[in-house]
Amino acid sequence: MTLQVVILAAGQGKRMRSDLPKVLHPLGGRPMLAQVVETARLLSPTKLAVVIGHGADTVIERMADPRIAWVRQEQQLGTGHAVQQALPHLDAQGTVLILYGDMPLIASGTLRSLADAAAQGHLAILTQEVAEPKGYGRIVRNATGRVSRIVEEKDATEAERAVREINVGIMAAPAAKLAGWLAALGNDNAQGEYYLTDIVAAAAADATPIEVRHPVSAHESLGANSKAELAILERAFQMNQARKLLDAGVTLADPARIDVRGELTCGRDVSIDVNCIFEGRVSLGDGVRIGANCILRDVTLGAGTEVLPFSHLEGTQTGSNARLGPYARTRPGTKLADGVHIGNFVEVKASEIGAGSKANHLAYVGDSTVGANVNIGAGTITCNYDGANKHRTVIEDDVHIGSDVQLVAPVTVGKGATIAAGATITKDVPPGGLTLTEKKQVSKPGWQRPTKKK
Repeated sequence: MTLQVVILAAGQGKRMRSDLPKVLHPLGGRPMLAQVVETARLLSPTKLAVVIGHGADTVIERMADPRIAWVRQEQQLGTGHAVQQALPHLDAQGTVLILYGDMPLIASGTLRSLADAAAQGHLAILTQEVAEPKGYGRIVRNATGRVSRIVEEKDATEAERAVREINVGIMAAPAAKLAGWLAALGNDNAQGEYYLTDIVAAAAADATPIEVRHPVSAHESLGANSKAELAILERAFQMNQARKLLDAGVTLADPARIDVRGELTCGRDVSIDVNCIFEGRVSLGDGVRIGANCILRDVTLGAGTEVLPFSHLEGTQTGSNARLGPYARTRPGTKLADGVHIGNFVEVKASEIGAGSKANHLAYVGDSTVGANVNIGAGTITCNYDGANKHRTVIEDDVHIGSDVQLVAPVTVGKGATIAAGATITKDVPPGGLTLTEKKQVSKPGWQRPTKKK
């Protein structure tokens, strides 16, 4: 079966009250349109065209996908008119599946069932029974129960408005028949638009079988025309992610309080506490534990690693059994070996830290290469920036650095060296021994503190 996909994404989305085109509003950390495109690609279409209108240049720029055939609908004259604009970009044969850029929860299985029906020469439409059909097009059936047409609410009679079977909007059709139906569309209706839904009556008139399919899950057909509706979609999306994690054996303290805004893969016996956010690509090895209120972006954690609450990790890799936090921050380019400890209020950036090394309190390690079994004391910082350029600090194995030390890069601390508390290191430190910057302590008896002026 040759399958081609058209995604309608030209709407402005006035109810969003935003300058951002509607289909670019994020769901799960990515534009809604990107979610729809990804799902469509699971069906391996030979062509994928996206019809754009409002904010077209912004949509193309943000999506940055050269595989998409972008189709501009300069005047928004209805959904039928939008698909007409896409036809020149499609082959005349095969099956055409029509999707919407603001329906990001649609499942590939649902779409496959439509495409398979249309491949038999039928028109396949997606419908759903709802308790409150207001605002939707209604499915009109004949005396034998066969679908005869779809009527938009503004054009419906009182009896038709009472129908609870609604048109979801997604449909699939043979390409050749679709072209003929679209060419015959008129705009004699309440909105003066060319409705895509009118092809249903055309199919019934020429005796083309009309197949009805339903979403696998009720929430698949939800669209987003406002921020409130988008928030509902976001919760549904996140509950889907949570269910997948639970099915894979991940322990979630509360499935309703996790946000996956990218790709999260987990090994066995992973546990995640509440209010954690995962962005980009995150991989958690066997036995990893994530404490509450953590943010991880583009992170790979080795087996047995623990991240304590309120930590923020970005662009970071760890070996096994590392320990980070609470309140730790790691920035892009951080690589931590097995058993490294990064403690509370410690920041690491663009640095490699060797096995068993520790920075447990109130430290900054930037642009550094740190060896194994190094202890970095509280208040220690690498002074890596001279106001114009970054410089590197090298700390070799088995170094002990006392509290409140400043390492002014570029500088190297030799293997096994000890640096006394309060030292300011501006020259390379030789291996072994003790290095300190001595200062004489002075006391002044009888000295009085200044008092506040009245």
